Amino acid sequence: MIKVLFICHGNICRSTMAQFVFQNMVNQSGCQADFYISSAATSREEIGNGPHYGTVQKLRQVGVPVLEHRARQMTRRDYDEYDYLIGMDSANIRNMNRIAGGDPEGKIHKLLAFAGASRDIADPWYTGNFDRTYEDVVEGCEALLSYLLENETQHRWR
Repeated sequence: MIKVLFICHGNICRSTMAQFVFQNMVNQSGCQADFYISSAATSREEIGNGPHYGTVQKLRQVGVPVLEHRARQMTRRDYDEYDYLIGMDSANIRNMNRIAGGDPEGKIHKLLAFAGASRDIADPWYTGNFDRTYEDVVEGCEALLSYLLENETQHRWR
């Protein structure tokens, strides 16, 4: 099983959006038994809160199921338990490395890097633009799923 953890600052906007979008893509591809997908925050600010209403509204608008979720903070243990820890921006990546105590196994990645892009996924908490965030999340999640299906499945199941 491939374990993927999406991470942003508060775990109510971008990382939950990525978690739900990626889960939906995995389900539609019929390989949900091969994945465990979750999300977390680098901060403690939103712990216990559900997904932001803007994320929920955008996902409902495009027909992506919104799953039960409460914000939680990433832990050092997550580094050991997950195969891929996917951050939404450069600040997340710095904080993820700090929490994990480094990245000796090369598990920490920025989501859009899988799509060949170096840009950050903007935080809609500040921008208010959930449409743009959704477009970037979809771009990154499609590339991540393609990467995992091409690379991980060959190593794990062949």
